[in-house]
Amino acid sequence: MHTLYDSDTYSVTHMLASAEAPEQHPSGASKSEQWPTSARTLMRHGFEIVDKRAGKEVYLDGSWAELFQQHVMAWQVNTPTQEEVEDTLERYAELAQNPVVVH
Repeated sequence: MHTLYDSDTYSVTHMLASAEAPEQHPSGASKSEQWPTSARTLMRHGFEIVDKRAGKEVYLDGSWAELFQQHVMAWQVNTPTQEEVEDTLERYAELAQNPVVVH
């Protein structure tokens, strides 16, 4: 997990996919007994965007994460202003429904 952006208003964390398959299937059978050796683990990653003002967060995965990744890659090519970054994050933060909970 990597924090990509952190301001007074927003925080963005990139959650990286695990590269290793679990050794034990939930049913108790070993991986080799349950799955053929050619089975692969689905590699997924996502982004958590926290709207600090609203106290809510949204987790983007799948096609939403791919779309957001395009923004991140574009920001690496053309360094945006903080206002441009926050305008983009505000659009995604509108999806936020989950309250931020501290464990």
